[in-house]
Amino acid sequence: MKFVVSSTALSSHLQASSRVINSKNALPILDCFLFELEDGTLSVTVSDGEITMVTTIEVSQSDANGRFAVVAKTLLDALKEIPEQPLTFEVNTDTFGITVQYQNGQYSLMGQNADEFPQPAVLGDNAVRLEMGADVLQEGISRAVFATADDELRPVMNGVYFDMNTDGVTMVASDGHKLVRCKTFTVKSEERAAFILPKKPANLLRALLPKESGNISIEFDERNAMFLLENYRMVCRLIEGRYPNYNSVIPQNNPHKVTVDRQQMMGALRRVSIFSSQASSLIKLRLQENLMVLSAQDIDFSTSAEESLVCQYAGTPMSIGFKSTFLIDILSNIASEEVVIELADPSRAGVIIPVEQAENEDLLMLLMPMMLND
Repeated sequence: MKFVVSSTALSSHLQASSRVINSKNALPILDCFLFELEDGTLSVTVSDGEITMVTTIEVSQSDANGRFAVVAKTLLDALKEIPEQPLTFEVNTDTFGITVQYQNGQYSLMGQNADEFPQPAVLGDNAVRLEMGADVLQEGISRAVFATADDELRPVMNGVYFDMNTDGVTMVASDGHKLVRCKTFTVKSEERAAFILPKKPANLLRALLPKESGNISIEFDERNAMFLLENYRMVCRLIEGRYPNYNSVIPQNNPHKVTVDRQQMMGALRRVSIFSSQASSLIKLRLQENLMVLSAQDIDFSTSAEESLVCQYAGTPMSIGFKSTFLIDILSNIASEEVVIELADPSRAGVIIPVEQAENEDLLMLLMPMMLND
Protein backbone atom coordinates (compact mmCIF):
# COMPACT_ATOMS: atom_id res chain seq x y z
CA MET A 1 0.00 0.00 0.00
CA LYS A 2 1.34 3.40 -0.98
CA PHE A 3 0.04 6.96 -0.55
CA VAL A 4 1.32 10.56 -0.70
CA VAL A 5 0.20 13.21 1.81
CA SER A 6 1.20 16.77 2.77
CA SER A 7 3.57 16.78 5.78
CA THR A 8 2.08 19.87 7.49
CA ALA A 9 -1.54 18.77 6.93
CA LEU A 10 -0.79 15.34 8.40
CA SER A 11 1.28 16.76 11.28
CA SER A 12 -1.36 19.34 12.32
CA HIS A 13 -4.18 16.76 12.27
CA LEU A 14 -2.10 14.27 14.24
CA GLN A 15 -1.07 16.94 16.78
CA ALA A 16 -4.69 17.97 17.36
CA SER A 17 -6.02 14.43 17.79
CA SER A 18 -3.03 13.11 19.80
CA ARG A 19 -4.33 14.96 22.89
CA VAL A 20 -6.85 12.13 23.25
CA ILE A 21 -4.10 9.57 23.97
CA ASN A 22 -3.38 8.93 27.64
CA SER A 23 0.19 8.80 28.92
CA LYS A 24 -0.48 5.34 30.41
CA ASN A 25 -2.81 2.92 28.62
CA ALA A 26 -4.02 -0.51 29.70
CA LEU A 27 -4.05 -1.64 26.04
CA PRO A 28 -0.76 -1.07 24.13
CA ILE A 29 -2.72 -0.50 20.89
CA LEU A 30 -4.15 2.71 22.43
CA ASP A 31 -0.65 4.25 22.19
CA CYS A 32 -1.10 4.17 18.41
CA PHE A 33 -2.70 6.11 15.58
CA LEU A 34 -4.99 3.93 13.46
CA PHE A 35 -4.54 4.81 9.76
CA GLU A 36 -7.30 3.78 7.33
CA LEU A 37 -7.02 4.58 3.64
CA GLU A 38 -10.15 4.30 1.56
CA ASP A 39 -10.77 5.76 -1.92
CA GLY A 40 -8.15 8.52 -1.61
CA THR A 41 -9.19 9.65 1.88
CA LEU A 42 -7.02 8.97 4.88
CA SER A 43 -8.77 8.59 8.25
CA VAL A 44 -6.71 8.69 11.44
CA THR A 45 -8.33 7.39 14.64
CA VAL A 46 -7.15 7.77 18.24
CA SER A 47 -8.78 6.48 21.40
CA ASP A 48 -8.26 6.29 25.15
CA GLY A 49 -11.03 3.72 25.63
CA GLU A 50 -13.69 6.35 26.48
CA ILE A 51 -13.04 9.01 23.82
CA THR A 52 -12.54 8.19 20.15
CA MET A 53 -11.55 10.91 17.69
CA VAL A 54 -11.39 10.44 13.92
CA THR A 55 -9.85 13.01 11.59
CA THR A 56 -9.84 12.87 7.77
CA ILE A 57 -7.07 14.11 5.45
CA GLU A 58 -7.08 14.15 1.66
CA VAL A 59 -4.14 12.31 0.07
CA SER A 60 -2.72 13.34 -3.31
CA GLN A 61 -2.04 9.78 -4.52
CA SER A 62 -2.94 6.29 -3.34
CA ASP A 63 -2.77 2.87 -4.95
CA ALA A 64 -4.80 0.65 -2.60
CA ASN A 65 -7.12 0.65 0.39
CA GLY A 66 -5.81 -0.65 3.71
CA ARG A 67 -5.37 -0.07 7.43
CA PHE A 68 -2.52 -0.21 9.95
CA ALA A 69 -1.60 1.16 13.38
CA VAL A 70 1.59 3.03 14.27
CA VAL A 71 2.97 4.26 17.62
CA ALA A 72 1.83 7.87 17.99
CA LYS A 73 4.81 9.42 19.78
CA THR A 74 7.40 8.15 17.29
CA LEU A 75 5.47 9.39 14.27
CA LEU A 76 4.59 12.76 15.83
CA ASP A 77 8.16 13.52 16.83
CA ALA A 78 9.46 12.49 13.41
CA LEU A 79 6.96 14.61 11.44
CA LYS A 80 7.46 17.67 13.67
CA GLU A 81 10.91 18.22 12.18
CA ILE A 82 9.87 18.05 8.50
CA PRO A 83 8.97 21.33 6.68
CA GLU A 84 6.03 21.43 4.23
CA GLN A 85 6.53 18.84 1.47
CA PRO A 86 4.88 15.68 0.17
CA LEU A 87 5.50 12.52 2.20
CA THR A 88 5.32 9.10 0.58
CA PHE A 89 4.16 6.29 2.87
CA GLU A 90 4.84 2.71 1.76
CA VAL A 91 3.29 0.03 3.95
CA ASN A 92 3.80 -3.71 3.69
CA THR A 93 0.38 -4.99 4.74
CA ASP A 94 1.79 -8.45 5.58
CA THR A 95 4.67 -7.47 7.88
CA PHE A 96 3.44 -3.91 8.75
CA GLY A 97 6.84 -2.45 7.86
CA ILE A 98 6.43 1.27 7.10
CA THR A 99 8.75 3.48 5.05
CA VAL A 100 8.17 7.24 5.03
CA GLN A 101 10.08 9.01 2.24
CA TYR A 102 10.64 12.76 2.23
CA GLN A 103 12.80 15.15 0.19
CA ASN A 104 16.23 14.28 1.56
CA GLY A 105 15.74 11.02 3.37
CA GLN A 106 13.46 8.37 4.74
CA TYR A 107 12.19 6.87 8.00
CA SER A 108 11.62 3.15 8.56
CA LEU A 109 9.40 1.99 11.39
CA MET A 110 7.19 -0.90 12.35
CA GLY A 111 3.42 -0.70 12.37
CA GLN A 112 0.93 -2.98 14.07
CA ASN A 113 -2.16 -4.93 13.09
CA ALA A 114 -5.12 -2.55 13.07
CA ASP A 115 -7.65 -5.26 13.95
CA GLU A 116 -6.76 -4.96 17.65
CA PHE A 117 -7.92 -1.34 17.74
CA PRO A 118 -11.22 -0.96 19.68
CA GLN A 119 -14.37 0.03 17.80
CA PRO A 120 -15.95 3.40 18.68
CA ALA A 121 -19.25 3.37 20.58
CA VAL A 122 -22.41 3.44 18.48
CA LEU A 123 -25.28 5.73 19.46
CA GLY A 124 -28.72 4.25 20.01
CA ASP A 125 -31.80 4.86 17.83
CA ASN A 126 -33.21 7.22 20.46
CA ALA A 127 -30.28 9.67 20.10
CA VAL A 128 -31.13 13.39 20.29
CA ARG A 129 -29.59 15.59 17.60
CA LEU A 130 -29.05 19.33 17.39
CA GLU A 131 -26.87 21.85 15.54
CA MET A 132 -24.87 24.53 17.31
CA GLY A 133 -22.64 27.27 15.92
CA ALA A 134 -18.93 26.52 16.46
CA ASP A 135 -18.40 29.95 18.06
CA VAL A 136 -21.36 29.49 20.44
CA LEU A 137 -20.14 26.06 21.59
CA GLN A 138 -16.57 27.35 21.93
CA GLU A 139 -17.67 30.35 24.05
CA GLY A 140 -19.87 28.22 26.28
CA ILE A 141 -17.26 25.53 26.94
CA SER A 142 -14.44 28.08 27.42
CA ARG A 143 -16.44 30.02 29.99
CA ALA A 144 -17.65 26.98 31.91
CA VAL A 145 -14.89 24.36 31.92
CA PHE A 146 -12.66 26.16 34.47
CA ALA A 147 -15.41 25.78 37.10
CA THR A 148 -15.67 21.97 36.82
CA ALA A 149 -14.65 19.88 39.83
CA ASP A 150 -12.19 17.03 40.39
CA ASP A 151 -14.38 15.13 42.80
CA GLU A 152 -14.24 11.33 42.88
CA LEU A 153 -17.22 11.17 45.23
CA ARG A 154 -19.50 13.31 43.03
CA PRO A 155 -18.50 12.49 39.44
CA VAL A 156 -21.45 14.47 37.99
CA MET A 157 -19.64 17.68 39.03
CA ASN A 158 -16.57 16.78 36.93
CA GLY A 159 -18.04 17.93 33.63
CA VAL A 160 -19.99 20.60 31.77
CA TYR A 161 -23.76 20.12 32.00
CA PHE A 162 -25.70 20.83 28.79
CA ASP A 163 -29.35 21.60 29.59
CA MET A 164 -31.54 21.99 26.50
CA ASN A 165 -35.13 23.07 26.05
CA THR A 166 -37.32 25.08 23.70
CA ASP A 167 -35.94 28.41 25.02
CA GLY A 168 -32.26 27.66 24.42
CA VAL A 169 -29.24 25.74 25.64
CA THR A 170 -27.66 26.32 29.06
CA MET A 171 -24.10 25.21 29.80
CA VAL A 172 -23.35 24.85 33.51
CA ALA A 173 -20.28 23.92 35.53
CA SER A 174 -19.68 24.00 39.27
CA ASP A 175 -17.26 22.61 41.85
CA GLY A 176 -19.35 23.58 44.89
CA HIS A 177 -17.40 26.82 45.44
CA LYS A 178 -17.95 28.53 42.09
CA LEU A 179 -20.62 28.12 39.45
CA VAL A 180 -20.94 29.25 35.83
CA ARG A 181 -24.26 29.36 33.98
CA CYS A 182 -24.06 30.36 30.33
CA LYS A 183 -27.37 30.45 28.43
CA THR A 184 -27.52 30.83 24.66
CA PHE A 185 -30.76 31.62 22.88
CA THR A 186 -29.50 30.99 19.32
CA VAL A 187 -29.89 27.20 19.64
CA LYS A 188 -33.17 25.62 20.64
CA SER A 189 -34.08 22.01 21.21
CA GLU A 190 -37.48 20.65 20.25
CA GLU A 191 -37.55 18.58 23.43
CA ARG A 192 -36.15 18.79 26.93
CA ALA A 193 -32.82 16.96 26.99
CA ALA A 194 -29.53 17.07 28.89
CA PHE A 195 -26.11 15.46 29.16
CA ILE A 196 -22.89 15.90 31.19
CA LEU A 197 -19.76 16.24 29.05
CA PRO A 198 -16.59 15.19 30.94
CA LYS A 199 -13.75 17.70 31.33
CA LYS A 200 -11.28 15.98 28.98
CA PRO A 201 -13.50 15.94 25.84
CA ALA A 202 -14.66 19.47 26.72
CA ASN A 203 -11.03 20.67 26.66
CA LEU A 204 -10.38 18.76 23.42
CA LEU A 205 -13.33 20.54 21.79
CA ARG A 206 -12.18 23.88 23.15
CA ALA A 207 -8.84 23.40 21.35
CA LEU A 208 -10.41 22.32 18.04
CA LEU A 209 -13.33 24.74 17.75
CA PRO A 210 -11.46 28.04 17.09
CA LYS A 211 -10.42 26.68 13.67
CA GLU A 212 -14.00 25.70 12.81
CA SER A 213 -16.70 27.77 11.15
CA GLY A 214 -20.37 27.06 10.59
CA ASN A 215 -22.40 24.60 12.63
CA ILE A 216 -21.33 21.64 14.74
CA SER A 217 -23.64 18.64 14.83
CA ILE A 218 -24.17 17.11 18.29
CA GLU A 219 -25.83 13.74 18.82
CA PHE A 220 -26.20 11.99 22.16
CA ASP A 221 -28.01 9.21 23.96
CA GLU A 222 -27.89 8.15 27.65
CA ARG A 223 -24.28 6.93 27.50
CA ASN A 224 -22.40 8.61 24.64
CA ALA A 225 -22.21 11.82 22.63
CA MET A 226 -20.88 12.48 19.14
CA PHE A 227 -19.58 15.84 17.93
CA LEU A 228 -19.23 16.25 14.17
CA LEU A 229 -16.80 18.98 13.07
CA GLU A 230 -15.57 19.75 9.55
CA ASN A 231 -12.50 17.47 9.69
CA TYR A 232 -12.97 15.74 13.05
CA ARG A 233 -15.50 13.38 14.60
CA MET A 234 -15.39 12.75 18.34
CA VAL A 235 -17.38 10.12 20.21
CA CYS A 236 -17.09 10.13 24.00
CA ARG A 237 -18.60 8.50 27.07
CA LEU A 238 -20.81 10.85 29.06
CA ILE A 239 -20.89 11.15 32.84
CA GLU A 240 -23.94 9.25 34.05
CA GLY A 241 -26.01 10.60 36.91
CA ARG A 242 -28.34 13.43 37.82
CA TYR A 243 -26.93 16.96 37.83
CA PRO A 244 -28.00 19.06 40.85
CA ASN A 245 -30.62 21.78 40.41
CA TYR A 246 -28.24 24.64 39.66
CA ASN A 247 -30.92 27.37 39.60
CA SER A 248 -31.86 26.68 43.24
CA VAL A 249 -28.40 27.71 44.52
CA ILE A 250 -28.36 31.10 42.75
CA PRO A 251 -29.53 33.75 45.24
CA GLN A 252 -32.28 36.00 43.86
CA ASN A 253 -33.04 39.69 44.58
CA ASN A 254 -29.65 40.61 46.03
CA PRO A 255 -30.00 44.11 47.54
CA HIS A 256 -26.33 45.18 47.31
CA LYS A 257 -24.98 45.79 43.80
CA VAL A 258 -21.44 46.90 42.99
CA THR A 259 -20.42 47.95 39.47
CA VAL A 260 -16.66 47.92 38.91
CA ASP A 261 -14.14 47.98 36.06
CA ARG A 262 -13.19 44.32 35.46
CA GLN A 263 -9.56 44.86 34.40
CA GLN A 264 -8.84 47.26 37.28
CA MET A 265 -10.31 44.83 39.79
CA MET A 266 -8.31 41.90 38.35
CA GLY A 267 -5.10 43.94 38.53
CA ALA A 268 -5.79 44.92 42.14
CA LEU A 269 -6.64 41.30 43.06
CA ARG A 270 -3.41 40.00 41.52
CA ARG A 271 -1.31 42.56 43.40
CA VAL A 272 -3.03 42.24 46.77
CA SER A 273 -3.39 38.43 46.69
CA ILE A 274 0.43 38.07 46.75
CA PHE A 275 0.20 39.04 50.45
CA SER A 276 -2.68 36.71 51.33
CA SER A 277 -2.29 33.53 53.36
CA GLN A 278 -0.96 30.78 51.08
CA ALA A 279 -3.24 28.24 52.74
CA SER A 280 -6.51 30.11 52.15
CA SER A 281 -5.81 32.83 49.50
CA LEU A 282 -8.42 34.86 51.42
CA ILE A 283 -9.02 38.39 50.21
CA LYS A 284 -11.39 40.81 51.93
CA LEU A 285 -13.63 43.21 50.01
CA ARG A 286 -14.79 46.17 52.09
CA LEU A 287 -17.57 48.15 50.42
CA GLN A 288 -18.64 51.68 51.19
CA GLU A 289 -20.20 54.41 49.09
CA ASN A 290 -18.54 54.30 45.63
CA LEU A 291 -15.41 52.70 47.07
CA MET A 292 -14.13 49.12 47.26
CA VAL A 293 -11.13 48.37 49.48
CA LEU A 294 -9.36 45.06 48.79
CA SER A 295 -7.13 43.78 51.57
CA ALA A 296 -5.18 40.62 52.40
CA GLN A 297 -2.85 39.56 55.15
CA ASP A 298 -0.67 36.62 56.12
CA ILE A 299 -0.26 36.59 59.90
CA ASP A 300 2.43 33.86 59.76
CA PHE A 301 4.77 36.05 57.71
CA SER A 302 3.56 39.47 58.99
CA THR A 303 2.70 40.64 55.47
CA SER A 304 -0.38 42.56 54.35
CA ALA A 305 -1.63 44.68 51.45
CA GLU A 306 -4.52 47.01 50.78
CA GLU A 307 -5.75 48.74 47.64
CA SER A 308 -8.74 51.01 46.95
CA LEU A 309 -10.85 50.98 43.80
CA VAL A 310 -13.49 53.42 42.67
CA CYS A 311 -16.79 51.66 41.99
CA GLN A 312 -20.52 52.35 41.85
CA TYR A 313 -22.05 51.32 45.15
CA ALA A 314 -24.84 52.95 47.11
CA GLY A 315 -25.75 50.26 49.67
CA THR A 316 -24.88 49.95 53.34
CA PRO A 317 -21.17 49.40 54.14
CA MET A 318 -20.27 45.69 54.30
CA SER A 319 -17.27 43.35 54.20
CA ILE A 320 -17.12 39.96 52.48
CA GLY A 321 -14.29 37.45 51.99
CA PHE A 322 -13.50 35.47 48.82
CA LYS A 323 -10.77 33.10 47.65
CA SER A 324 -8.70 35.37 45.42
CA THR A 325 -7.70 32.68 42.89
CA PHE A 326 -11.37 31.79 42.26
CA LEU A 327 -12.37 35.45 41.91
CA ILE A 328 -9.55 36.09 39.40
CA ASP A 329 -10.61 32.98 37.42
CA ILE A 330 -14.18 34.23 37.24
CA LEU A 331 -13.24 37.75 36.15
CA SER A 332 -10.83 36.31 33.54
CA ASN A 333 -13.69 34.40 31.92
CA ILE A 334 -15.98 37.41 31.46
CA ALA A 335 -15.53 39.56 28.34
CA SER A 336 -17.39 42.72 29.42
CA GLU A 337 -15.44 45.87 30.43
CA GLU A 338 -17.45 46.24 33.63
CA VAL A 339 -19.04 43.67 35.92
CA VAL A 340 -21.81 43.83 38.49
CA ILE A 341 -21.26 41.97 41.77
CA GLU A 342 -24.59 41.28 43.49
CA LEU A 343 -24.44 40.55 47.22
CA ALA A 344 -27.02 39.82 49.91
CA ASP A 345 -24.88 39.43 53.05
CA PRO A 346 -21.34 38.19 53.90
CA SER A 347 -22.49 34.60 54.34
CA ARG A 348 -24.30 34.18 51.02
CA ALA A 349 -22.87 33.63 47.54
CA GLY A 350 -21.90 36.60 45.39
CA VAL A 351 -23.37 36.71 41.88
CA ILE A 352 -21.12 38.21 39.19
CA ILE A 353 -22.57 39.21 35.81
CA PRO A 354 -21.24 41.29 32.92
CA VAL A 355 -22.73 44.80 32.57
CA GLU A 356 -23.13 44.17 28.84
CA GLN A 357 -24.28 40.67 27.93
CA ALA A 358 -23.19 39.32 24.54
CA GLU A 359 -25.94 39.09 21.92
CA ASN A 360 -28.36 36.20 22.50
CA GLU A 361 -26.52 35.22 25.66
CA ASP A 362 -27.09 35.32 29.40
CA LEU A 363 -23.95 34.73 31.46
CA LEU A 364 -23.92 34.44 35.24
CA MET A 365 -21.14 33.39 37.60
CA LEU A 366 -21.42 32.67 41.30
CA LEU A 367 -18.80 32.45 44.05
CA MET A 368 -19.24 31.23 47.61
CA PRO A 369 -17.75 33.55 50.27
CA MET A 370 -15.13 32.65 52.90
CA MET A 371 -15.44 33.34 56.60
CA LEU A 372 -13.80 36.52 57.82
CA ASN A 373 -12.12 36.43 61.24
CA ASP A 374 -13.02 39.97 62.17
